[in-house]
Order: sequence, then C-alpha cells, then structure tokens
Amino acid sequence: MTLPTRRIGPHEVSAIGLGCMNLSHAYGTRPSEEEGAALLNRALDLGVTFLDTAALYGLGANERLVGKAVMHRRAEFTLASKCVLDAVDGKRVLDGRPESIRRTLEGALGRLGTDHIDLYYLHRLDRDVPVEESVGELARAVEAGKIGAIGLSEMGAATIRRAHAVHPIAAVQSEYSAMVRNPEVAVLDTCRDLGIGFVAFSPVARGMLARGVHDDSYEPGDIRARMPRFLGDNLRHNLEVVARFDALAEAAGMTSAQLALGWVLAKGEHIVAIPGTRSIAHLEEDVGGATVAVPADLVAAVDKIFDGTIRGPRYIAAMQAQIDTEILPGEELAA
Repeated sequence: MTLPTRRIGPHEVSAIGLGCMNLSHAYGTRPSEEEGAALLNRALDLGVTFLDTAALYGLGANERLVGKAVMHRRAEFTLASKCVLDAVDGKRVLDGRPESIRRTLEGALGRLGTDHIDLYYLHRLDRDVPVEESVGELARAVEAGKIGAIGLSEMGAATIRRAHAVHPIAAVQSEYSAMVRNPEVAVLDTCRDLGIGFVAFSPVARGMLARGVHDDSYEPGDIRARMPRFLGDNLRHNLEVVARFDALAEAAGMTSAQLALGWVLAKGEHIVAIPGTRSIAHLEEDVGGATVAVPADLVAAVDKIFDGTIRGPRYIAAMQAQIDTEILPGEELAA
C-alpha cells in the first residue's frame, strides 16, 4: 500500500508514521516481543515509512525491539530515534553534554543493529548545557555518517532558531492535537519559516480522541495516571468536551481517531503525525486517517470545540520543567 507522503528534511515519509513508544513504555502492560514485532511489520505492510523510537523508551528495550523486528526491512522506512533523555544504571537521566550524546548514540546504534540513524533528535532541552553544544555534537555525528539529519523535541521557537544556526534542523517534534495546541503559539510558524518539518506526537491525545479513555482507572505504569487532565474532575469535564468531538466525527462519517489525525495533517503541509498503538486494529484505523480529507469548515468546528475548554495541566511540575515549547495564553500549569 502507498500512503500520501510529506517531506521531513531530506526524507519523503508517509504522512502518518508510527510512534513506537507504546510497545515498550508508558502505557501499562507491554505487549510481548512477538506482538510488538507483528505490529511493526504490519505498519510497514500498510505503507508506513516513518518509525520513531528513543533511547529512553523501555530503557533501551524499544530500540532493541525495532532492531530485531524490522531491521531486515531497513530500505522500507526512515528511522528516527532520540538522545539526551536516556537511562543510566536503570534510571532516567536528562543530559545534553556532548560526551553523553556520544554514549547514547553508540548505544542506540548497537541496540538498533545499524550503523546509521536517519533522523536523531535531542529528546528534551538540557537547560544546563547550551543547545549549541548539543547540536554541535550531533553535527559531528552527521559528518561521521552515524546520523543523517538532526531533530529537536519539545523545544520553543527561540531554541529552534539557535539550534538551526549551528546546523540545519530537519524536524521538530512536539505534542500536538486538537486538545494540545502549544505549537500553534510559535513553533509551527517557525518551522514553516525555516523549512523544518514538524512531527506531531500524541496526535490522538493519548487515546482521548480515539475513544480510548473512559475513566481514570489506568493500569499500573500508565503515565496518564500522573497527568492532571486525565484524572478526576478534570477528566470528567474533558470527556464531556470530547463527546462533542466524537459526535462531530460520526456525523462526518469517520472515526474519532481519523478526524483527530486528519485535523493535524490539515494544519500544515509540513506536518507529519506519529500516533502510537499496541493494537493492529487501531493501527489500521490510524493509517486510514492519512487519506481522510478534513475540509476547512470541519477543521474550524473542531477548533471551536477545544477553544479554551480543556481543564487541567498537561504535565506534573517535574515533567513540565523539561518542556521548552511555549505556554498557551491562560494555560493551567501544575504547582
């Protein structure tokens, strides 16, 4: 199957890629290695040509899974991974020093079973290290042929411009969905101005816009159990808002996930979405969103539903401290 494509730096990739994190990290019980491999291969069979992983996911397990499951099909996809957030002695660390980036990259190449990663991101901004130093190290990795292009994740417009002055940035990845609009403050325009691709993670709002969240009885290890807008009264209110979105999708003859993904893609030709899932059925539904055209009036109707209506901070304070992307006017932040 051939999907519509968009450009990320030097690469032409499917407009909907796959965020691989869910297969090893963050959403409760992990699927078996066999189940994860089956989903990754099904994604390639469906025409997905952009796979996104990171050193942090499963403390290296996700990169190992990708390496074992699909590296025999290496010519079929663009491979993205990330550094700065990593695991040292089994513990999560944030470290943007050049020597730490080198260590993480070498580990990633080994886990993935490759000598080249197409797109390599700084996963978060280490505020103790000038971004120029971190990008400089990745530029040396480009020169050495170990990576093909440089990306940034959850970084704001000013940081993007500083990084881009050191070496061309191919992609900026941030959370973006009809519910989470922070990139609209400045990042989307900055990427458009500089010719940088934008990669939207969590485009179905961690399942909220795919009819995947009904209450806050999450499995142990599910990160949503620590996200204020997914809990208690905030969640109950937000589900009432989302019900209006679900009705809009149904009236338009599409699933909620497909409307959510079509909405993201309609926001700019430089945008690619990378939903994640542990379900092949959901994967097939998501990929269907690549060919769903969302007209301007439907985009506007979705905008109206979520205009200032979502309650609760996006992250707890410790996680928000690692986010450089701009804050929305009036956005609620955790104390």
